[in-house]
Amino acid sequence: MSVAVTNEPIAGAAPEEVLRWALDSFPRVAIVASFQAESSVLIDMAAGIRSDVRIITLDTGRLPQATYDMIDRVRDRYSIAIDVVSPDPVDLSEIVVEHGANLFYRSPDLRRLCCDVRKSRPLARALRGYDAWVTGLRRQQSTTRAQTPVVAPDPEHEGLTKIAPLVSWSKDQVWAYIRDHDLPYHPLYERGYTSIGCDPCTRATTAGEDERAGRWWWEQEGEVKECGLHWAAK
Repeated sequence: MSVAVTNEPIAGAAPEEVLRWALDSFPRVAIVASFQAESSVLIDMAAGIRSDVRIITLDTGRLPQATYDMIDRVRDRYSIAIDVVSPDPVDLSEIVVEHGANLFYRSPDLRRLCCDVRKSRPLARALRGYDAWVTGLRRQQSTTRAQTPVVAPDPEHEGLTKIAPLVSWSKDQVWAYIRDHDLPYHPLYERGYTSIGCDPCTRATTAGEDERAGRWWWEQEGEVKECGLHWAAK
C-alpha cells in the first residue's frame, strides 16, 4: 500500500482509526513504547482492536525502576508480550571504556553518542523485518516535533513507514483518555515529570517549562532536546 496515497485521508482520522488502518494495512507493524502517557493510550487502543499487538520497548540500562514496574503493569493488564530490547554489549562497553559511564554530561555530542548506542541502534535492530512502526509523538511536545506527519516513510529506517496516531492530540486529550479509561500510567508524573527517559537524564519540570525541558537540562539553551529516535542532527 502506498503511503503517498493513504496519508491524506488518514491524516484527519481519529487515533483509533489510524491504528486500525495501520494494523490492517501492514503485515508486520509494532508499537514502540516508552511507557509514558502516550504509550498507555496507544496500547489500550490497539489492544481493543486486536489481541496480537506487537510491542517493542528499549531498555537502555539506565531507566528508572518505575519504568520497569510500568512495563510489568501493562503486560499484566493486557496479557500481551512486550519485546524488551537492550543495547549491544560490545557497543556499550566501547563507549564506557573510552568516555566513562556518564559521558552524556560531558558534551552534547557524547550525549548523542550515548543515545545512539542505547536507543537508536537497538531500535534499528528491533525493527528489522517490520513494515511499519507506531510512535506516540505529538506535535505539541516540542518545536522539533511540530511538523510531524501522521504517516510517512521513515528516513532513519529504510523501507519502513512511521505512524503517529496521536500527533494532533494535546496533553490534556491524552490525560483525559487515561482518566476516562482508568489506564495505568507512569508514577513519575505524580512527581512533576512531564517527559520520562533515562534516570540520570531526566528531571521534573516546573510551571511554564516546555514538556521536554526536563530532558538533558544541563545543556545550554538552544540545544535540541531529542535523543535521535525522532530527529537526526544535520
